[in-house]
Amino acid sequence: MTRVLIVEDEEPLRALLTYNLEAEGFQVDVAARGDDAAVRLDEGLPDVLVLDWMLPGLSGIELCRRLRQDPRSRRLPIIMLTARADETDRVRGLATGADDYVVKPFSVPELIARVRALLRRVDPDATASRLVVGDIELDRETHRVRRSGRDVHLGPTEFKLLDFLMRSPGRVYSRDQLLDGVWGRDVYVDDRTVDVHVGRLRRSLNHGDLPDPIRTVRGAGYSFDERFEERAAGA
Repeated sequence: MTRVLIVEDEEPLRALLTYNLEAEGFQVDVAARGDDAAVRLDEGLPDVLVLDWMLPGLSGIELCRRLRQDPRSRRLPIIMLTARADETDRVRGLATGADDYVVKPFSVPELIARVRALLRRVDPDATASRLVVGDIELDRETHRVRRSGRDVHLGPTEFKLLDFLMRSPGRVYSRDQLLDGVWGRDVYVDDRTVDVHVGRLRRSLNHGDLPDPIRTVRGAGYSFDERFEERAAGA
């Protein structure tokens, strides 16, 4: 599930954006202060950041500048929200590193369209309706998974877990990263929960002699095996 962090100090606007983005299938985190957002971003990056210009604690423009100076967040997609409509302000926002610039008041559907357009540019898999790796096909619109032409029945959490892993084959995610990316930072569950759901996902996917696409990395976490496609082709 695509993660959006909204940093906005106006609670009604924050709630409006959260409601509409969640209705469109995004996982939404929020922060009301720039310094609080900086702490969250240091813990883990979302797929896209919606950032207000004027914030308490740390301004959005300064936070954007810091993110662009850090190699870990240099490519983080950022949409800047602001009441500043002057051309010089727009130029300043874009020059600081924002990928897009939206002036208040704005249309919520337009903002969502801009989020999707930005994600398509930087990460096509984040908004694609289908993911296909090897003989596994995941359809986000119908919430169906097929393997070797057969339907695979997954619970909602296993579906989200598979979606998350299939987006970055080969990348190893710790249990904490999976909890954050699949369950969300506001859900308090034990990290052993990840092991339980990975086990369920494996049992659903691995029928017969088909190779296991989920790789366990001892002491590190789990990944979708980057060699899975060639292993599946030879199965």
